[in-house]
Amino acid sequence: RDINIALVNELAIIFKLLKIDTLDVLEAASTKWNFLPFKPGLVGGHCIGVDPYYLTFKSQTLGYSPEVVLAGRKINDGMAKWVVDQLILEMVRKDISIKSANILILGFSFKENCPDIRNTKVLDIVKILSEYKIDVDIVDPWVDITSVEKEYKLKVSDKVIKGKKYTAVITSVAHNQFLSMSLNEWEDLIEENGILYDLKGLIPRKLDTLRI
Repeated sequence: RDINIALVNELAIIFKLLKIDTLDVLEAASTKWNFLPFKPGLVGGHCIGVDPYYLTFKSQTLGYSPEVVLAGRKINDGMAKWVVDQLILEMVRKDISIKSANILILGFSFKENCPDIRNTKVLDIVKILSEYKIDVDIVDPWVDITSVEKEYKLKVSDKVIKGKKYTAVITSVAHNQFLSMSLNEWEDLIEENGILYDLKGLIPRKLDTLRI
């Protein structure tokens, strides 16, 4: 599974350079009977993001370097940085001040409709954005807010602050609550000239959206 996601992540990076929409490619590919429905995104959690290292460690102690497994890990572990790099590039293109930006991240758990925050890669996005001195709000209706603060020293809300608008919104986890949001609700989150950055294919495609 880790390798499959890594392949799709690498394809998404290539498609971005080619100015091709990854969702369009996946939609076309899904018309084939043997299509495997893997999507690009962050790979965290206590299984996929960790267990391959046990295998590679054991392999290396036996004198074999597992190149494919490690390559997949390298790609998936680097996705958070790539995501932020794309966002910063888009902000520069749109002449948006980085230092005065405020960003909303929708989702903090490592997967959809799940409260588990172990090894969540959303944390990597938050850390990288903080290096740019960007203010970040995190909303996740599934996680235990107290646990997040205790484990990661971060504040998470269970719902969006009504009336607050953001420079950019990143959809990082496909919780049902976000999937059910209307077109108007997405528009209400963004400042004029703001950026909707869709990592999970959540945002209605009618809207001008930056995608993974």
